[in-house]
Amino acid sequence: MNNENPVSKLAQLLRMPDKKPLAEVFEKMEKMTGKKNVAEKLVEENRQVVEQKLSKLGISADKADAQYVDSEILKKTEEADTSFFEFLGKPDYASPSGYEKMISLVQEIKPGEERGTFLKEDKLRSFLFLNPPRNIIKSLGYKDVKELLEKENIFHVFAGLRFAESEHWLNDSFLRPYHDLRPDDFEEREIKINILPQKWAEIGEKFVGKKLHNISHLKEAGVIFIVPTKRESFPGQSLETFTLLLHYSYEVDFYSRLFQKCFTLPDFGTRLVEFLAAKVSAVPLPKEGNFWRIIPRYLAKLNDSDPRLFESHINPEPLHWYKAERDIDEFVQKNPQIKLSFWRGDDDFAGEVFPAGKRGEDLISFDLIDSIISLGHGGMSKYLYHQQEALWNRIFIEFMGLEKMEEIMVEHL
Repeated sequence: MNNENPVSKLAQLLRMPDKKPLAEVFEKMEKMTGKKNVAEKLVEENRQVVEQKLSKLGISADKADAQYVDSEILKKTEEADTSFFEFLGKPDYASPSGYEKMISLVQEIKPGEERGTFLKEDKLRSFLFLNPPRNIIKSLGYKDVKELLEKENIFHVFAGLRFAESEHWLNDSFLRPYHDLRPDDFEEREIKINILPQKWAEIGEKFVGKKLHNISHLKEAGVIFIVPTKRESFPGQSLETFTLLLHYSYEVDFYSRLFQKCFTLPDFGTRLVEFLAAKVSAVPLPKEGNFWRIIPRYLAKLNDSDPRLFESHINPEPLHWYKAERDIDEFVQKNPQIKLSFWRGDDDFAGEVFPAGKRGEDLISFDLIDSIISLGHGGMSKYLYHQQEALWNRIFIEFMGLEKMEEIMVEHL
């Protein structure tokens, strides 16, 4: 940790090959808002968070080594996951019942009936008749889509589309009728969290193998779903599932508000498809006027050198994580036996560069979600993209405020 120029430091934490674009962002935002010394404030907050966490890890800041810091963070993450797994009663995640207490906790943390605006069930059914899911029908032994819908839950079938049918079929065939959707195809109803029966795990493994990502969501249907799997449980599974449930709850609500916002706009169906595809514009940012891009996905998962990652941008994903981790903070304060106090929801932007031997230096993320994912992959891969997207959001928030950022995302995504 050094005393270099604060904008240069932030550029380093954002892996920017050139600090000049970031310096221009700060210059423009200072002129727009009249706020000064924002970069200095952020660098100082980052320094304090990192020093506090190194202290909790028992590591001297002047002797910290990237590999050692990373390994100690992973140990802390595994300790937290184990404590949460024990708190849940050591559930069996190969069984649908293994997730019931976790879902109850999510509903306890977010009390009250969560409602949103989603596609009517009749409309969902009509899409399946227009484009029958052949893999699902065959795997379940039904003769046609009519028998499928007579015997299966419509939301389970829609969840199954995500892993049992090909991406090409989904994008080029199944989503095509979505372009013709109208506002009256939607209704208000509660957000559902569904645990799929075990047979869906068998279908999933048939088409994607044991690497089946067993929790996801359907924005247009207002559904979050879990697929029990036959694979052995893995380190970080309890925390990964729990945090994703909370994250998706906020994400589904966010997109419900987007749908409502677009009801009065032309080409509603086309806009909806673009939301679901999480399309990111490739048009260069203008030199004047609006110089922030909205990126509704983690581009770094596909290419961590995508040039749009190094432009000024905000992202709804870390906003959902911020809200989820804020809920977790409150929950852990009431249940200190869950060893998650090392992380705080407002610390998700923190990172630091440490010596890394022959490699020179390595950037280490102190973000909870990056740590959970790394643990789930055996610590063999280092993840940074949650921390970096959170830092971009934090820069915007320091100038414009959290509420304004969310308002802009809903208005202009």
